[in-house]
Amino acid sequence: MGRWTFGLTFIWKVVLTLGLVLLYYCFSIGITFYNKWLMKSFHFPLFMTLLHLVVIFLFSALSRALAQCCHQRPRVVLSWADYLQRVAPTALATALDVGLSNWSFLYITVSLYTMTKSSAVLFILIFSLIFKLEELRAALVLVVLLIAGGLFMFTYKSTQFNGEGFALVLGASFIGGIRWTLTQILLQKAELGLQNPIDTMYHLQPLMFLGLFPLFAVFEGLHLSTSEKIFRFQDPGLLLGILGTLFFGGILAFGLGFSEFLLVSRTSSLTLSIAGIFKEVCTLLLAAHLLGDQISLLNWLGFALCLSGISLHITLKALNSKGESGPKPHKGPVSSSDLELLLRNREPGDEEDEDEGEKYFVAQGQ
Repeated sequence: MGRWTFGLTFIWKVVLTLGLVLLYYCFSIGITFYNKWLMKSFHFPLFMTLLHLVVIFLFSALSRALAQCCHQRPRVVLSWADYLQRVAPTALATALDVGLSNWSFLYITVSLYTMTKSSAVLFILIFSLIFKLEELRAALVLVVLLIAGGLFMFTYKSTQFNGEGFALVLGASFIGGIRWTLTQILLQKAELGLQNPIDTMYHLQPLMFLGLFPLFAVFEGLHLSTSEKIFRFQDPGLLLGILGTLFFGGILAFGLGFSEFLLVSRTSSLTLSIAGIFKEVCTLLLAAHLLGDQISLLNWLGFALCLSGISLHITLKALNSKGESGPKPHKGPVSSSDLELLLRNREPGDEEDEDEGEKYFVAQGQ
């Protein structure tokens, strides 16, 4: 009887993990192709990003209100001093990362975007070394060389290469390195109480909006104000259709972040990392099949080299985590148990994965 129960439990965990991975794939791959599809007819990526930030903020505020109503416990609210001094740098870097990434879809293919964006790990490692979050080791140097070499091979003599788009997404990856490094520092400040992903998204979005708005005003403000698709519309139905499409993208962006947290909280950050690698492969295959992206053998070899560097980094992190011993420090009054509206009660042995999920959530994202 015990063996039968163990078998059912194991099958249930496998099914649950696969389901959460598929949910993560739907949002992650979906928003990539959504952005590329929308940019073909709507050439205002920064305006699109601003609306997505508004939608994410509204859903985060709604989630916080529901959690507070159900648990009768006030949510964390930062002081203006902490908000501007500690959260603002992370929010600004995040806004530029997301904004430039979406902007690049005006010029480059999904396959080139996917490959170049994968190089964000390279910049994360560099800035982790600068901020002394990582120690310089020979293995990390090898990871950097593999990813950099793979990026060169993938873009070398690419028939669909666009310098402007490549510069935008590479700049986004560079800023992404700063973004995730600052985010890690932010989450390590337990007194802020931002370990919960909903609270993190809630506090980041307003400053992200303010940080990205000047860029939008300079590059898109005048063109958008004279566009018949938004402000000078003549067909109300067309306007509602565009706004509805943009709102749907905001739902995808919010769902992406939350699906990552669900996956990590029920499994581990290693599962999400491995799933992310296969997601990149799936994205490239879909781009070649659905959009006709041309990928040469040399490009595929470069992508494989880059993935090997990312895989090596994941393996090193996993081995390092297993080698660490001792009790984990308390990270603050907020825990993911506040999300019981969406998560079932956890089993006694799952607390470690829950802590890992809170810490790793913002290290993925759009």
